[in-house]
Amino acid sequence: MDEDSTSSYSILLLTNENENSQVSFSIKVWEENKIVWYIAGPCILSAIFKFSLAFVTQTWVGHVGTLELAAFGLQNLVISGLTYGIMLGMGSALGTLCGQAYGAGKPKMLGIYLQRAWVILLGTALPLTLISVFATPILLIFGQKEEIAESAGTYSIWMIPQLYMYALNSPMQRFLQAQSKVIPLAWISFLVLVIHVPLSWFCVMRWGLVGAAASLNFSWVLVVILQYAYIVSGSCNDCWNGFSWLAFTELLDFLWLSLASAVMLWLVVFPP
Repeated sequence: MDEDSTSSYSILLLTNENENSQVSFSIKVWEENKIVWYIAGPCILSAIFKFSLAFVTQTWVGHVGTLELAAFGLQNLVISGLTYGIMLGMGSALGTLCGQAYGAGKPKMLGIYLQRAWVILLGTALPLTLISVFATPILLIFGQKEEIAESAGTYSIWMIPQLYMYALNSPMQRFLQAQSKVIPLAWISFLVLVIHVPLSWFCVMRWGLVGAAASLNFSWVLVVILQYAYIVSGSCNDCWNGFSWLAFTELLDFLWLSLASAVMLWLVVFPP
């Protein structure tokens, strides 16, 4: 083989290698994207469906009256938004622990961590209830009109059950996400939203803000019941072995981790 032929052959090999490398890289990127979206897609849909519960109800409340709409919006944005953010942040700590336990081949610990998170978050919900109870004076301090503050304060008291559903829902989400069981989360959220739309319309149009509170509380209770039913149905046998007294151990360490997680999330959402 002469020198020109050797040079041409070398160039051809390099070209083929580059093309193969590009193809291989594209395939890897595609495969990684599929894995990421398999997890992220249902999580995004689940969040959208759950967010839409309050959005749908607020839409119906807008047909009732301006005062009712202002009270609902204020409670949903300030009172419910604050408590939901705290629960979401504290529940995020469970995701870290569950991910470590699942990756380390200790799935049995996930059930213990889930119950421990329930204990911590339900305990946290107790002082947070005071925010709802004293929502009216809190809103007045921030300069809200008395009529709106009183209406929003009354509505906040009616929405206290939702706070405790937040405390139960957030750990269950992290528990299932750590096992990549995210598609059931999306389907449960979608089913509840489908039920919530006509239910909320009926309740709001019939009873106003009382109906709005009743429908939202019911829908969040249904979310929690369906998620719990899925967990104990046998779909999570490797990670759920029933209730255990171990859930009441190492609570202080778990509390500090949860608080640190909540502060971190708060700083991300509301940077100084």
